[in-house]
Amino acid sequence: MSAKPESSPPVPSAQLSQLREAIDSLDGEILKRLNERAALARKVGSLKVGQAYRPEREAQVLRRIKELNQGPLPDEVAARLFREIMSACLALERPITVSYLGPAGTFSEKAAIKHFGEGADTLPCPSIDEVYRAVESGAADFGVVPVENSTEGAVGRSLDLMPQSTMNICGEVLVRIHHHLMSRAQCDFKAISRVFSHGQSLAQCHEWLNNSLPNAERVAVSSNAEAARRASVEPGTAAVAGDTAAQHYGLSLLASNIEDEPNNTTRFLILGNYHPAPSGKDKTSLVLSAKNRAGAVYEMLTPFAQRGVSMTKFESRPSRVAIWEYLFFVDVEGHRDDANLAEALKELRSVAGYVKVLGSYPQAVI
Repeated sequence: MSAKPESSPPVPSAQLSQLREAIDSLDGEILKRLNERAALARKVGSLKVGQAYRPEREAQVLRRIKELNQGPLPDEVAARLFREIMSACLALERPITVSYLGPAGTFSEKAAIKHFGEGADTLPCPSIDEVYRAVESGAADFGVVPVENSTEGAVGRSLDLMPQSTMNICGEVLVRIHHHLMSRAQCDFKAISRVFSHGQSLAQCHEWLNNSLPNAERVAVSSNAEAARRASVEPGTAAVAGDTAAQHYGLSLLASNIEDEPNNTTRFLILGNYHPAPSGKDKTSLVLSAKNRAGAVYEMLTPFAQRGVSMTKFESRPSRVAIWEYLFFVDVEGHRDDANLAEALKELRSVAGYVKVLGSYPQAVI
C-alpha cells in the first residue's frame, strides 16, 4: 500500500492576507513611533540635572495609559507594555542598577523587573541588609525590599533597617505570590524527606504542607531561589518557590499554587537617594515613637484624623534601644507636600517622641 502524499498547508484566504498586511503595516508604524518616542525621551534626559529616573512622572504616565485605554487589551497589560517602553527609553541614557534580595529567581527579582522593566540592570544581594548597603554605597541606584505580606504580615528585617538608613522610600510595587512545589524530577510525594523555602513562604503554605507532606522536614533558608538551588542538587528534597526559580534551576513542578491564601500578595518598597514630587495619588510612610505618658499613641493619631488623612497601615516593632519601647510604622494617603498632610506632620512632631518621614511616593500603579 503506497504512502499517502503529504498534504500542503491551506492557502490563506484573501481576508486573512488583508488582515496580515494590515498588521504588518501597523507594526511598521508602531516601530517608527517607538523610535520617535525614544528620541524625545533622550532629549528630555539631556535636559535633566541629576536623577534621570522620575517615579512620579512614570506613575502619571501609566495612570494616563490606563485611563486612555479602550481595549481590547486589559488596562494592566497596556500599562505593562508602556512600562517596558519607558524602561527601554531610559536605558538609552544609562541603565538603572537595582539591588534586590537574591539570588536570581526570587520574588524580589520579579518585583524589581515589574517596577523598573527589563531595561534595568539587576543586582542580586545575599540579604536585605546588603540590599540597603548597595544603595547607600552607590553600587546600586535603587533597592527593592519586601515589607509586608497579605498572609503573614510584616517583614521585620526590612522595617528594622528603615529608621537607621539614609535612603528614602521612592515607590512601592505589589506582586501576586504563587508558590509551587518543585524538585529535580517528577516523583511521588512520599519520596520527599525535606522541603526548603524561605520562612515566610513555608508559613504561607503551612496548611497545604500539613496535608500533602506531613512527614517531610521543613527547612527555612535565606530565599526561595536558594531553596530551589538546594533542591536541584540534593536528592530526596523539594523546594517551595516561584515559577522563575523553577525555570532558573531546571526543576520540575510537582504541584502548583499551593499557597493557603488565594489572594496572597507581597508589597515591596523601592529605596533610593531621591525624593519624588507629588504625582497626584501618593502615599507617605513614617516611623514614630510615643512619649512615655498615658494617651500618647492617641495623641499621635489625632492630627491625621482631624484633617481627614486616611491611614492605611499602623505596625508596631520593638525599638531595639530599650526594653518594652516600641516604634510605630505608619502609612497614610497623600504626599508630605499636600497642605493637610503637611499640617498634620507639623502637629505630630509636637506630640510624638520621635518622627521620621521615610518617604512620600506614588502608590503602585501596576
